Amino acid sequence: MGETPDYPEAHGLLRGRTVLVTAAAGTGIGFATAKRAMEEGATVVISDAHERRLGEAAEELAGVGGPRPLAIPCDVTVEEQVQYLVDATVAEYGGLDVLVNNAGLGGTANVVDMTDEQWGRVLDVTLNGTFRMMRAGMRAMRERGTGVIVNNASVIGWRAQQGQAHYAAAKAGVMALTRCAALEAAEFGVRINAVAPSLAMHAFLSKVTTDDLLAELTTREAFGRAAEPWEVANVIVFLASDYSTYMTGEVVSVSSQHP
Repeated sequence: MGETPDYPEAHGLLRGRTVLVTAAAGTGIGFATAKRAMEEGATVVISDAHERRLGEAAEELAGVGGPRPLAIPCDVTVEEQVQYLVDATVAEYGGLDVLVNNAGLGGTANVVDMTDEQWGRVLDVTLNGTFRMMRAGMRAMRERGTGVIVNNASVIGWRAQQGQAHYAAAKAGVMALTRCAALEAAEFGVRINAVAPSLAMHAFLSKVTTDDLLAELTTREAFGRAAEPWEVANVIVFLASDYSTYMTGEVVSVSSQHP
């Protein structure tokens, strides 16, 4: 097992920016991204479908420094809630500089046994939810002629894994959506990229994934360990910052995985 590196110091990469992160409750990539964004100087808005956990996340983030993040419950499968989330952010802070689309839903089922409900639910949250958030975010950013969107995809959008057809199809869709929307958004000064993590360990993942599967996936990683969520968040922050101004329509693999 490789050693986890030291947590990096902040450098003010997002100073003065308003950053909205979906699915930010809990211990995963969304929360880590909100935390890193605050550490990098951003004013952060967080959202999640789980209202209680969202409030707990906001309280924990309040200790990072700066004001307590604005926390707005949102189910990304409901268009009215999506639009309210973006409108409320713009009303509170005068605009939206960065949107991080982290909301997604997984599951395990072989295609031969998969129900329409299982397929549809994963696609609606993971792909359609990203589309809804992107559409609302792009409209808000178009008015100002600037902004950045970072979507959370997955290496499973490129690589096959048994029992993950619905999730893989959704994440591959997020990649294609990122590329196509980026060409459109470039016309009004907005950049859109995505990250594709392989294996980032957090409490929720360990609850929904067997120990045997986690062990097998870990053996594929060159460092012999899963990524920490903040290691993925660092790449998201990079894509949101002025260090990546010539990048759009890209899907950046955050992985040490080998075939």
